[in-house]
Amino acid sequence: MGIVVKMLLWAWMVLDPGVCSVSLPDITDGNFVDECVREHNGARSSVGPPAGDMLYMTWDEGLAITARAWARRCVFEHNIYLRDVRRVHPTFSSVGENIWTGHPPSSFNVRKAVKRWVGEKQHYDYNSNGCTKLCGHYTQVVWASTYKVGCAVQLCPNGVKSFGPEEGVVFVCNYATAGNVNGRRPYEEGAGCSGCKGDCEDNLCRSKERDSQKRYNWTPDWDAAPATRGSDYVIILVVRPTALLFTFITAYAVHHFYPDVFCYE
Repeated sequence: MGIVVKMLLWAWMVLDPGVCSVSLPDITDGNFVDECVREHNGARSSVGPPAGDMLYMTWDEGLAITARAWARRCVFEHNIYLRDVRRVHPTFSSVGENIWTGHPPSSFNVRKAVKRWVGEKQHYDYNSNGCTKLCGHYTQVVWASTYKVGCAVQLCPNGVKSFGPEEGVVFVCNYATAGNVNGRRPYEEGAGCSGCKGDCEDNLCRSKERDSQKRYNWTPDWDAAPATRGSDYVIILVVRPTALLFTFITAYAVHHFYPDVFCYE
């Protein structure tokens, strides 16, 4: 391989960290949104014993914005602002949350994360409404009156707090209205859609009003990302192009003054 080409490849990898990092979807990625909704509804439509009042779950942009803001902190703990609902969503009266983390980043996919939460079903007993081990993630996923979800995934190059310095991923899903109300079962047993009005799809109750999508010109007041975006733009728009131009000039000079120099592997 010519030394000029090798230098250009090296520069490309150095100046664009994304070349060496796994690509994770944004909250506006349609495939990501569809997969999050599909995996949740798949779990909700197949609960046992069957549910008569399970609502169909759809995406909510505001919940996804909150999930993204919290995931950016790269911590494996629940959002400390959930009790102050106006700081996590502009309209809902309550918001719930599930969190998943994994390493390496390539280990992440939506189905795997949601399946981990739903797997807690083995620890939940419907008759006694009790858990033998952790099962709160499962009961939130299948909480009948929860009808909106918004998720986000974040790459953590310096690791996830409490899990070591290795590069990892945090996946957060927020829900409205929140589930896991003390003393209540996640749903009422019965034939699919027998306990609710509207259209029935895969044992889930649908409603045009509930399923409608809203746009939110809103971000949480505790989201630290806006304060750092300016410096990110400077790096992208100024520093990287300047460094790349310098590399091109260097490569051209090497080729001009040493035309017969090659590097073989």
